[in-house]
Amino acid sequence: MDLCVVPIGVGVSLSEYIVECESVLKDAGLKTELHAYGTVIEGEWDEVFAAVKACHEAVHAKGAPRITTTIKVGTRVDRAQTMEDKVASVKDKL
Repeated sequence: MDLCVVPIGVGVSLSEYIVECESVLKDAGLKTELHAYGTVIEGEWDEVFAAVKACHEAVHAKGAPRITTTIKVGTRVDRAQTMEDKVASVKDKL
């Protein structure tokens, strides 16, 4: 999953809210990769979506009255593939 959580109504600096969400993902034991506009998450469907819900709850608890979230999800059943595998496949072809 590629997850982008954006708190609304909390000003222009969002890093403290993103830290809150990243902590939730870490506590969930999920494999993640933070990037400039979100976080890639690797894991089982139910665990990943439960963590997204927990991120929303934590960011609201920190004071954000609204949140907008963008999610991109991919699944694969023909073989095992990690996020590193996907990146390496593209880089090998460059």
